Amino acid sequence: MAEINYETTRILVIEDEIHIRKIICRLLRQIGYRLIDEAADGSEGFKTLLRVQPDVILCDIHMEPVDGITFLRKLRALSQPKYAAQPVIFLTGDTDSTTVIAAKDLRVDGYLVKPVSLNALKDRIEAVLSR
Repeated sequence: MAEINYETTRILVIEDEIHIRKIICRLLRQIGYRLIDEAADGSEGFKTLLRVQPDVILCDIHMEPVDGITFLRKLRALSQPKYAAQPVIFLTGDTDSTTVIAAKDLRVDGYLVKPVSLNALKDRIEAVLSR
């Protein structure tokens, strides 16, 4: 596995529930990541993505007004490869097979079910970044 530089890797966390977003950011800091950006829904996340160009995106699915599936669909439809191929890991409480299949069809890079452990989060991010 390639060496991950925690100091320079930028992660975007898209989560509508602020307390959960803060927990995820705290876990990322415990892992060692320092460049963490936050957004409250898919619309805000999309604007932040274009501004900060993260290395990986952690995204909830059920958010208003723009949910994670819609965010990922819009992202994958972009004509610029650097955005369309952006690594996205869903962090969600949704284990419904229809949702999982929809995410897979959109080429999601990871699907973690909340509550997520520090080790599971670390391992999935590192696997995605090592590709």
